[in-house]
Amino acid sequence: MSSAAEQEAVRQPARPPVAVGGGAADGAGASVWPGAPTPLGARFRAGRAGPEGAAGTNFALWAGGAESVELCLFDDEGRETRRPLAELTHEIWHGFVPGVRPGQRYGYRVHGRWDPWTGARWNPAKLLLDPYARAVDGEFALPPEVYGHVRDWPQQSVADTVRDDRDSAPHVPKGVVVHDDGPPGGADEWADDRRPKTPWADSVIYELHVRGFTKRHPGVPEELRGTYAGLAHPAALDHLVKLGVTAVELLPVHQFAHEDHLLRRGLRNHWGYNSVGYFAPHAAYAASGTRGQQVGEFKRMVRALHDAGIEVILDVVYNHTAEADELGPTLSLRGIDNRGYYRLADDARRYSDYTGCGNTLHVVRPQVLRLITDSLRYWVTEMGVDGFRFDLAAALARSMHDVDMLSPFLAVIAQDPVLRRVKLIAEPWDVGDGGYQVGAFPPLWTEWNDRYRDAVRDFWRGALPDVRDLGYRISGSSDLYAWGGRRPYASINFVTAHDGFTLRDLVTYERKHNEANGEGNRDGTHDNRAWNCGVEGESDDARINALRRRQLRNLVTTLLLSTGVPMLVAGDEMGRTQGGNNNAYCQDNETGWVDWALLDDPGWRELARLTARLTALRHAHPVLRRRAFFSGRPQGADGLRDLAWFTPRGTEMTERDWYAPAATLGFYLSGRDIPGRDARGAPVTDDSFLAVLHAADRPAGFLLPGAPWAESYELLVDTSREEQGAPPATVHRGGEAVPVPARAVLLLRVVPGAPSSVRTS
Repeated sequence: MSSAAEQEAVRQPARPPVAVGGGAADGAGASVWPGAPTPLGARFRAGRAGPEGAAGTNFALWAGGAESVELCLFDDEGRETRRPLAELTHEIWHGFVPGVRPGQRYGYRVHGRWDPWTGARWNPAKLLLDPYARAVDGEFALPPEVYGHVRDWPQQSVADTVRDDRDSAPHVPKGVVVHDDGPPGGADEWADDRRPKTPWADSVIYELHVRGFTKRHPGVPEELRGTYAGLAHPAALDHLVKLGVTAVELLPVHQFAHEDHLLRRGLRNHWGYNSVGYFAPHAAYAASGTRGQQVGEFKRMVRALHDAGIEVILDVVYNHTAEADELGPTLSLRGIDNRGYYRLADDARRYSDYTGCGNTLHVVRPQVLRLITDSLRYWVTEMGVDGFRFDLAAALARSMHDVDMLSPFLAVIAQDPVLRRVKLIAEPWDVGDGGYQVGAFPPLWTEWNDRYRDAVRDFWRGALPDVRDLGYRISGSSDLYAWGGRRPYASINFVTAHDGFTLRDLVTYERKHNEANGEGNRDGTHDNRAWNCGVEGESDDARINALRRRQLRNLVTTLLLSTGVPMLVAGDEMGRTQGGNNNAYCQDNETGWVDWALLDDPGWRELARLTARLTALRHAHPVLRRRAFFSGRPQGADGLRDLAWFTPRGTEMTERDWYAPAATLGFYLSGRDIPGRDARGAPVTDDSFLAVLHAADRPAGFLLPGAPWAESYELLVDTSREEQGAPPATVHRGGEAVPVPARAVLLLRVVPGAPSSVRTS
């Protein structure tokens, strides 16, 4: 954009609101009836008797400050027909178009003032995606025409103030009318779906990427790999069932867009934290088609997972959208009502950014809160999901500026009869002042506990000054969550997540290696809390590799023995690597996909086997998945307690021991004193266990507590062993000093018949 003529060309007034095209789109020749302002979005209505009973679709769009709204219908060749929505009710523009049926593609053009200095950014040259669209057809290519301002204006400091009037319709996806009265087969078929309804305390979460999980799976037909149907395939389900997970936490599946800076580098957004359609399943993950078929395919995936006993939790991104800051594209909300949807800065040209992504949705505003809660209810009631993990949840809890645990968003969730009954997980921070809120969310909510992650990583790399913090983390983080009726399962325990190193990379690299992202290795955190076992990167040294695999077994075992809800990451159980990339958000390739060939390696196969053994152990023993916090105090007439901590000398930890440097920690879980009752009202009892965590680089002895704690113990898990089937039957007497190999976890069960609780001295 250089000459004055070229600059003027993109500033010409937009075309007037008249119908265009040859009338090939459904309903193109029909008049627009008044319709109704609710529900929002495009809702198809089958024909019924009476003069107003024609089949068609009702369109309703909230656009608070707009001057007029045009509905744009597109035929299969892309020809556009415009129809004005003349009815306005409570800031909602609406109309019913007879003849418009499911599969019809559509969008909106919204007219209003262009005054960026006051936050007004209406531009009818830009075709806008309906925020309530149930399906989306096409992808965002992000050429200059998609921007509401002149993206390449010579003076970039004011580029966002110069309106671009080139038509964006040929370059953007369209919404699709969907008949959403139920899944294929009708409402009866959906009604007999059985949600697993796994209690929080019994849950084991498995974070996975729909595309990345099956893209390289040899047991999934090639045409289904990387799709919803691929995840529903028996080969994928079989792995999840054998692993023992109870829920999959899917990285974002809302329709998202790829960022311009990635497309320019030949990359794509792989993770999907760049939402633009909060009701539409991401079309690129569908094998069956994108003209509404993706909705049915998603529902069938959910049903298949439910049939396997696995819940579906969605990672949702309601804190920001793909429209980015004032220099970003105009795709939907910005062009509908910029001031109504986003938090604007004091300089209304700019955005308040609590997310690090350029903008923040203004959740305090009723229309934004309605958009989010309508979306959440839709995914529960129509799409069958069982819960949500909220990305940067602190941004949603902000009132005007500060994080407020009495904010409208949290209050609405707490009283909503649908949403308060599903699983709610907060990522309890954002990037703004006061945004770190671990332990602060109210009852009903669970939280990603990054303090657990940091403590466990630091212990196994030898970086903890003492074991005080580790003790809190592996026993449920009572210092964070024992208030307001919260339970140990408020803590979602994890060692790795999608962002950061994989588990294998955590013991293979100490520094990030993100060069493939094209940002000069500047992206991603420097705080990896990793130990490479002496060599940076992959090694041919058998001793190094054996140590790394042992460390992986230690980390997995610690996670699955800890009180709280464990979260595994897809592929960690088989040694998946990203080559040291700790921010693989744009690696939609073998770096970001699970490599199933790893299971051909006996060592990685044994890691998966250990993971499955530990989840089975967890499911079998309620003492490992407590519903109430340990008291650690004498209880009852006999003065027993439910949790005891031991030194290698076989003595209970004293205050001085907690503050002393230590590489070994033993903890005894009593199966006798488990609070609560079973479904029939009977007391809950279990075996008792002793776990020994030893992070030192040399073997040590550990004196097993004798009577009254136990007369003898049976060894169940020894992470120093490469083969992770049940170890040889080994029974140790109480009071015996057992050898603990260097960097290892031992799990021992109290032999039945021996005392099963700890008596105070």
